[in-house]
Amino acid sequence: MKIGVMTFNLRVDAEIDGINRFPHRKGRILEVIEKHKPHVIGFQEANDTMREWLAEALSGGGYTVVGCGRNTDFRGESVPVAFLTDAFDLKMTDTKWLSPTPDVPGSTFGGDQSHCPRILTSAILSPREGREFLFLNTHLDHKGENARVLGARCVTEYIEKAGLPFVITGDMNARPCDQAIKEFLSSAPNGKNCVDATSNVGGTFHAFGRKVGEERTKIDYIFTDMDCDPSESFAISEPPVDGVYVSDHDPVIAFIET
Repeated sequence: MKIGVMTFNLRVDAEIDGINRFPHRKGRILEVIEKHKPHVIGFQEANDTMREWLAEALSGGGYTVVGCGRNTDFRGESVPVAFLTDAFDLKMTDTKWLSPTPDVPGSTFGGDQSHCPRILTSAILSPREGREFLFLNTHLDHKGENARVLGARCVTEYIEKAGLPFVITGDMNARPCDQAIKEFLSSAPNGKNCVDATSNVGGTFHAFGRKVGEERTKIDYIFTDMDCDPSESFAISEPPVDGVYVSDHDPVIAFIET
């Protein structure tokens, strides 16, 4: 079974974004998801209101949404996962904090990490056809390089303990040449090398069109140890409509064999 996987940084609801504030972009976000209909989606930067909206809006399109916030009360910004309900059985879902104490809500690495706790949301999915796999979504720190490397290591260690084929989606806040990305690509949690299924995709962060050409940076990724053809992956670069973008990132899609 070949599944479409999307990673999608929604851009948190921020008043400073004006016409591109989240409520103005809801319709465009749904249009992109409905058009491409990925089997599984990893979202980043969804606050409580956004996460609640996703769960309700996507249920009409046949999706189930799981995940919680990163704060001590399980609220706040999140990295929820959505999957097509009819395509998979959900065997387990989990949230861990990227820190030395992953089961302590709100915990961080300290050091060069920002004030933001960072989390992973995982789901074990069993497709109607194909093998069971671990889907994991995260958003590494935007400030600290060491925090990003340690966060990536937390993710690969979590996968190693799970012992399942895996897919990772996320905004890694790192370029392909950065150490955090090398941390993923040098890992083989199940004895099979992790690959970047989006290796042919260019810059994904455009800051609502303010960054163009080489100013755009690739910080959104899909990694896996399952069979895939990176040449099939692509970024969804939708032009603005009446000045309204889908997000300040391009969503990215890859296709993976389960």
